[in-house]
Amino acid sequence: MNANNNSATIAPPISQSDVRRFAEDSVNLPQDSAKKRREYVRDFRERLRKWIEENPDSGLVKSYVSGSLAKGTALSVSSDVDVALYLKHGGERSGDRNLTGWIAERIRKAFPQMSPDQIEPQEYSVKVTIKGAGVDIDIVPVFYEGDPDDKGWLVSKKTGRFMMTSIPMHLAFIRKRKDAQPRHFVQLVRIAKWWAAEQKGADATFRLKSFIVELVCAHLADNGQDFSDYRVGLEVFFNYIVSTGLQDRISFSDYYGAGKLPKSLPDPIQIFDPVNPENNTASQYTEENRRLIVTAAQDALDALNEAHTAATKGHAVKMWRIVLGNSFRG
Repeated sequence: MNANNNSATIAPPISQSDVRRFAEDSVNLPQDSAKKRREYVRDFRERLRKWIEENPDSGLVKSYVSGSLAKGTALSVSSDVDVALYLKHGGERSGDRNLTGWIAERIRKAFPQMSPDQIEPQEYSVKVTIKGAGVDIDIVPVFYEGDPDDKGWLVSKKTGRFMMTSIPMHLAFIRKRKDAQPRHFVQLVRIAKWWAAEQKGADATFRLKSFIVELVCAHLADNGQDFSDYRVGLEVFFNYIVSTGLQDRISFSDYYGAGKLPKSLPDPIQIFDPVNPENNTASQYTEENRRLIVTAAQDALDALNEAHTAATKGHAVKMWRIVLGNSFRG
């Protein structure tokens, strides 16, 4: 019998368990930390809810936890928790009426025990610092008109423009993909977000927000991609970006049909909000932004391909660090 049988399968130096362990140890927000953050935010929202009930003329309606903590895609390096605060607009929806100062005033009344520096108006949100907890709550206003699906008008933190949104519908959209691939969908999203964060750390001009990463992953999942092997899932994620150049339109049929989308747009990347067909989530991205994303994805794909056939684990780890950073140990 030939001991050097070429038909024998040679396992790649970096295994699925290596990537999973790195994700659990470094990428993911630890379960205990996530639990504590949810408790702090739950207490904050409950006290705010009671104050709103006691002050029906305050102009505040309700709040929702949104963002990565609510979706289960938070990273270990994140400290902010997004809370959408629904406001009555009474026909005066406007982002230029010192909106964040107006909100901060009401938050201070609801939490008189907090010092002024704990409640800080930003340009389009209000930052609330929970002292001793290492948690910042980022309160984002949503103008509410009584819609039964809790659709409202979000004030964009990037542009200040108004966009229709619904926090419960967004959470249901992600939950549907999570239910289809328990654990694996959100884990692949976290790892892809980690890669994007590494790119931003290396190049200040690189842009790829978490929501877009989530939507690309959702698009792949909806088209049958199995994310149970994170190595394969990452390769598919990068290959999609490279092969399409992020120039294919992405949209979803959960809440509207394709006929609701705009006929044409000049934006180089077009990835539509699953709740609002008028909102291209990448509308602020330039052609240069697109090229940087595609180039970074190509570099990552090349590194993974080389890692897969590396003769030594040390060389494979070196390639994986191009993708996941120097903290990757393999």
